[in-house]
Amino acid sequence: MAVRTWFSLLALAMVAVQLIGTGMAYERPPARKMYIVLDDEDQDPTHPDQVHISMAGADKMRITWMTKDETPAEVHYGTAQGELASSATGSTRSYKYAMYTSGTIHDVVIGPLNANTVYYYRCGSSGPEFSFKTPPSQFPIRIAVAGDFGQTEWTKSTLDHISKSNYDLLLLAGDLSYADFYQPLWDSFGRLVEPLASQRPWMTTTGNHDVEKIIVVHPEKFTSYNARWHMPFEESGSTSNLYYSFEVAGVHVVALGSYTDFGSDSDQYKWLQADLGKVDRKRTPWLVVMLHAPWYNSNSAHQGEEESDGMRESMEEMLYKARVDVVFAGHVHAYERFDRVYQGKTDKCGPVYITIGDGGNREGLATKYNNPKPDISLFREASFGHGQLNVVDGNTMEWTWHRNDDNQSVAADSVTLKSLATEPDCN
Repeated sequence: MAVRTWFSLLALAMVAVQLIGTGMAYERPPARKMYIVLDDEDQDPTHPDQVHISMAGADKMRITWMTKDETPAEVHYGTAQGELASSATGSTRSYKYAMYTSGTIHDVVIGPLNANTVYYYRCGSSGPEFSFKTPPSQFPIRIAVAGDFGQTEWTKSTLDHISKSNYDLLLLAGDLSYADFYQPLWDSFGRLVEPLASQRPWMTTTGNHDVEKIIVVHPEKFTSYNARWHMPFEESGSTSNLYYSFEVAGVHVVALGSYTDFGSDSDQYKWLQADLGKVDRKRTPWLVVMLHAPWYNSNSAHQGEEESDGMRESMEEMLYKARVDVVFAGHVHAYERFDRVYQGKTDKCGPVYITIGDGGNREGLATKYNNPKPDISLFREASFGHGQLNVVDGNTMEWTWHRNDDNQSVAADSVTLKSLATEPDCN
């Protein structure tokens, strides 16, 4: 079947899914043009494709890529271009989804690595040479934040703006490819983000569009995400790739799964309780949480969902007592920044909640907000964009949201935050 026909069928299927899943709660603006990166059919079947990296411990990096044919999982690397004296081996796997069979997915962890250092690497015994820079081990550190990427012309614009920023790693708050059952879109997404994701670690969590469960046909959740985007859950004591934590340059980051069990008797709840209990705010004075479905939201989109309200009811007190500084979410296709909040009210010891589900998805922007605007909501706007988190030191963090609604990266909202670990009234 022709590619264009496949995408036409996909569009019809997604309209049906949206009508069933949202109950027509609000009207989306027109969809944007897809930005598909097709496979080079003439490429060597052992050529590395969809290369991306992620942190795998304090001084290690996971290299992930795909090939058409089965080849050994090995990475050669070094600190000088063309001099790749070190090497490591890993594992390979593939997966099936209905009639689709993936290529060979390679997973190799390299290290120990020096902080704030450029490394050159090659995936396999031949092929192109890539490079990445490890994050710093101390302040300052710059973190790019985005959500709900998909692969449209808006996505491409957002990626271009992120590429021009001096960031050390990226947090992606769910809804990566918007493949929605059509697996070749995962391949296209991997190629689209490779120029950035192969140079800086991308740390992700899952969204509703990453679930891809089909009753009877494919009852397993997150098959493609788990196979392609392996996060450091083992290193953080988690039993699931859907929730994990990591530490970088004085920041403890927790990634939660909105679409897996989160009740008080769940593995995720018990893991989060244990993980927060291990945080040393003298070593990591900043505590950041990333999830997909926002706990606070004044947009008309995605109101009353269990993944938002139920998860907040289950876990909000835990985050509050841990003195979490910031909670990033996606899902709502717009930007919104809240005050420090606890149980629906301003609280100087609560987290700042930020919704940043405006990376470039194909469904358009969520343009309708509830009025009057609640007092806890300080800034809201339905435009595409991304955020930059500049962690200056153990006490000061600068947040800026960059709008790209006119294909320009414009700093439209900013705030300076103080770490709750250093606030006397919160300790």
